[in-house]
Amino acid sequence: MSRTLNKVQLIGRLGADPQLRYTQAGTPVATFSLATNRQWERDGERHEETDWHNIVAWDKLAQLCSEYLTKGRLVYIEGRLQYRSWEFEGQTRYKTEIVATDMLILDSKGTPATEEVTPQEKVVAEPPAEQPIRKAPARAERSERYAGAAVGRQPVMQTVAGEDDPDDLPF
Repeated sequence: MSRTLNKVQLIGRLGADPQLRYTQAGTPVATFSLATNRQWERDGERHEETDWHNIVAWDKLAQLCSEYLTKGRLVYIEGRLQYRSWEFEGQTRYKTEIVATDMLILDSKGTPATEEVTPQEKVVAEPPAEQPIRKAPARAERSERYAGAAVGRQPVMQTVAGEDDPDDLPF
């Protein structure tokens, strides 16, 4: 069987705050739009075009997007393309979405929890005073700790503002 690939990588700005909803089973789902721009020059004239992408995030990623993303934030989104169709009043409707699997905030705007620094900057700027920063666990310990991570992928470690647990430090 031959291998296939469905992967999308985007860097853009949010068009609006993410909308967080829950399925009937209680699974969080966040939706938002992302704008990407491209520029070119033809016959000495400069042109610019904006493309809008519909992004869908599920589970923990949906909660993180809802908590940390706001309109105008610059983010990196990685995911896969998904095409859906449905019937509405006798007409077939179509929608193309990117189902996000990873998200990185690329700008340094403040978050709702703190306007002066992002949570990642706060961890670096204010290490816990009462506990020394520990060295990274040995390779075998790391393997056990992240046994559920996908093969060949680094686990994403997320630090929540206000937490001072050295185990949550990304180093």
